[in-house]
Amino acid sequence: MTNSSSSPIVLPPEQQMLRARCRHPSGILPAFAEEEIDQSITDRFERQAHLYPQRVALGDGTRKVTYEQLDQAANRIAQEVLSLRGEGQEQIAVLSHQSIPAVAAMLGILKSGKTYVPLDALAPVGRNRHILHDAQASLLIAEDRHASIADEIARGLCPAISPDCFAGRSTPRPGLKVSPGQSAYIMYTSGSTGEPKGVLHTHRNVLHKCRGWIQLVNICPLDRLSQLRSLSVSGSIRDVFGGLLGGAGVFMFDVKRNGIGQLSSWLQREQITVYNSVASLLRSFSTDSAGDERFSAVRLVKLSGELVYKSDVEVYRNRFPDTCLLLNMLASAEVGSTRAYFVSKESRFDADIVPVGYALEDCDVMLLNDEGQACRGGEVGEIAIRSEFLSPGYWRRPELSAAAFSDDSGGAVGRIFRTGDLGEMRADGCLLHRGRKGSHVKIRGYSVELAEVEATLLGLDDITNAVVVARPRADGIEALVAYVVPAGRNALTGSTLRRRLSATLPDYMIPAAFVLLDKLPLIGPGKVDLRALPDPGLERPALDTAFILPRDAAEQAIADIWRDVLSMDQVGIHDNFFELGGDSLQAGRVVARIAECFHVDVPLRALYGSPTVECLARIIVQARDHSLSPSSP
Repeated sequence: MTNSSSSPIVLPPEQQMLRARCRHPSGILPAFAEEEIDQSITDRFERQAHLYPQRVALGDGTRKVTYEQLDQAANRIAQEVLSLRGEGQEQIAVLSHQSIPAVAAMLGILKSGKTYVPLDALAPVGRNRHILHDAQASLLIAEDRHASIADEIARGLCPAISPDCFAGRSTPRPGLKVSPGQSAYIMYTSGSTGEPKGVLHTHRNVLHKCRGWIQLVNICPLDRLSQLRSLSVSGSIRDVFGGLLGGAGVFMFDVKRNGIGQLSSWLQREQITVYNSVASLLRSFSTDSAGDERFSAVRLVKLSGELVYKSDVEVYRNRFPDTCLLLNMLASAEVGSTRAYFVSKESRFDADIVPVGYALEDCDVMLLNDEGQACRGGEVGEIAIRSEFLSPGYWRRPELSAAAFSDDSGGAVGRIFRTGDLGEMRADGCLLHRGRKGSHVKIRGYSVELAEVEATLLGLDDITNAVVVARPRADGIEALVAYVVPAGRNALTGSTLRRRLSATLPDYMIPAAFVLLDKLPLIGPGKVDLRALPDPGLERPALDTAFILPRDAAEQAIADIWRDVLSMDQVGIHDNFFELGGDSLQAGRVVARIAECFHVDVPLRALYGSPTVECLARIIVQARDHSLSPSSP
């Protein structure tokens, strides 16, 4: 089913050579025929389970399951869903972050002929309730460990169940015929209206996306893929199904729980061959990991979701083996991957930003100006995609769908989607990514509509005006900054604002800094002068806690680490790390630096549970005293 609108893909010799090099050392190539996208996701998965029943399908650090075990677990979920809901299309929600039972539930829902809606267990209850209600889900599936949260989310909306999908006898497959054009999932992302919006995709779209990925990098059953993202973000589709539908092993690592400092040893231990992440995560763990590991098993480092800089290529050159390639890809939740650019240790760049590269099959890229006309050569324009494998649109948002998707493709096969990304096309057909258009930004790989954060701020009683922008931190990573005008003489602090926002927004959408202003600078009537907004600077923000200097050497050392990681002039011993603007990536860097400084291992959860200098110092001193005790093992 080749898209007849696509022009023949012509690659320069270097890219042809690198694409040919990108394969497992065994030389095994994938078997995924073009016509196989005209089936269901579970048809393809069941085929892999039949071919490789005893091969490891999923691992999460504590357990591993084979394809046969995962298939059986999915069958049990499917039968449970059918016994409760019967046949017919409807939405079933899954509450998880990263886990084997959650993947089994997703597959089971698809086997039952229904559509799954992933909810992140780490997101605020209010946000998950909104998604559950908007998706019109008839059932919420959660693991036992999330049962109490699931009950709170589902209360008054739908039943919540916690089935044990890995217990019991062999369960037959439901055997339902699922159409390739049927909805597979609804994935919610940040919305410009102030509320999250659901992106729909069909079984055929997922299979097309995964086949393209598998064929591009030659995923084979001997590959072991990393899965570092929440199952509620679009990048997880390629991570999970891109492995399972190719017979490979998919290995989950929860960065937020385990910390960046553990990622290096995990890659070695699990012998990961294909590493997937956003650039900022690669940058952070490669900078802070101890030792000189070169991760000998990794054959490909794949980055997407953020701009990739020349400095990121240096990290790849320094930390990965000479046989390893780097792949930069442009992708979106509505389309999937649209461009690819391979890099080797010998590749050189004139510019600081790495290109997103050349065309992929069945996907035409156009650059459009503000009038919707094609840009001339060398002009920067909005990236638009023409394909027959676009999302059907936004769930229950016809006005948003009409604004982003168009059937006016000039008689060619497929529809057109305007991505909101800006690009520039080189004469040889190589696409350069020039960032986002308007108020849509990427924060640590997550899509964020600034309008949604602004709308949430403006919904607070004691705020009269607010604007949110993305600014690069000292380490080059984009972070959100909120400029807030309080109502009257109300005294607001960053602590208060962060606490209120956390009730409805996930952590990646909460600004790292809050700047209080008497009024917003304006260019004209109602138009904020973004260039006149002051830089947040290096000053410690206003918090609810009083500033107290470190009192001993341990507290001083920890405070110095925080100051360096957060690029802040001073840190008090009672300051909350996250209220100072720290995020999960910076938390991982802090834990790694503490291990280097004090020669004790402090788990990342200690920083989340005790996020002040005083508490951390107490934990470190106790751990050090225990290690020095004569009775210690």
